[in-house]
Amino acid sequence: MSNNEQYPKDFQEFLAQFKSEEDCWNYVFTIRWPNGFVCPRCSGKDKYWLTEQKLIHCSACGYQASVTGGTIFHGTRKPLMLWFHIMWWVVAQKTGASAYNLMDFMGFGSYETAWTWLHKLRRAMVRPERDKLKGEIEVDETYIGGKETGKGRQGRGAETKTLVIVAAECIGKQIGRVRFRCIDEASGSQLKEFIEEYIEHGSLVITDGWSGYNFLSESKSYRYEKKIISGSGQEAHELLPHVHMVDSLVKRWLNGTHQGNVSPKHLPYYLDEFAFRFNRKMSTYRGKLFYRLMQQAVETPPQPFNEMVK
Repeated sequence: MSNNEQYPKDFQEFLAQFKSEEDCWNYVFTIRWPNGFVCPRCSGKDKYWLTEQKLIHCSACGYQASVTGGTIFHGTRKPLMLWFHIMWWVVAQKTGASAYNLMDFMGFGSYETAWTWLHKLRRAMVRPERDKLKGEIEVDETYIGGKETGKGRQGRGAETKTLVIVAAECIGKQIGRVRFRCIDEASGSQLKEFIEEYIEHGSLVITDGWSGYNFLSESKSYRYEKKIISGSGQEAHELLPHVHMVDSLVKRWLNGTHQGNVSPKHLPYYLDEFAFRFNRKMSTYRGKLFYRLMQQAVETPPQPFNEMVK
């Protein structure tokens, strides 16, 4: 653990480190301003005093900042200590957290409250500027959620499910990091945008024979391998084993933890949660996940309930 990565390794250390609201306040302050307070208005450095209400008063311009202002904790009426306990509980659930479980565990009065807290945290699980996947990457699309009707179109045009692009790093037989995106159609333009955004140039991209990936044949930015199922004598899951494994794991997770009750509108955030957990599966300590989530929580703008349910 590097000097600037201070986090409790397990729940006993967590309880020892966060005994009071002040402990939590200090931790948020340190994570938000690791090199000392910087005024959001005048960018003045480390010249401040604290008011009785724990507002940070900038000595240079007089601006009063709140340690939680402009973060996902913005305007919360609940103690930070409760947020800390819930964040720890969320990262400690190896299979993910559902709103019903959280409602039971924390004694929230309504499902809506538990749902809102979890969705605020899900929105903090992905850093917009996170590193791209690199090396060998399998890419495929899959349908997630919804119920197939008997007469519904199957394959790449099924109407009741959400179409999702999945990318998985291949490290020998192991799966490295994963990325997801919900798309309208498996068109070349949407597939290209996903690949450019999430995969480092120079990587080897491996796909099936779908024509939407044809742009990769001419690409100077990527190496490309196309695996055509027809006539190969192999199933899709044998030709693209890594991405198909991720596909089945994410569906099992959604059906298990969430009983498949995920609306298409909110599916991207559930996929963010799956990626957050999966990409850190090798972390030695649960506390590392808590630390990462806390880092991202102070960088994520406020998420009002009305905005989330729009």
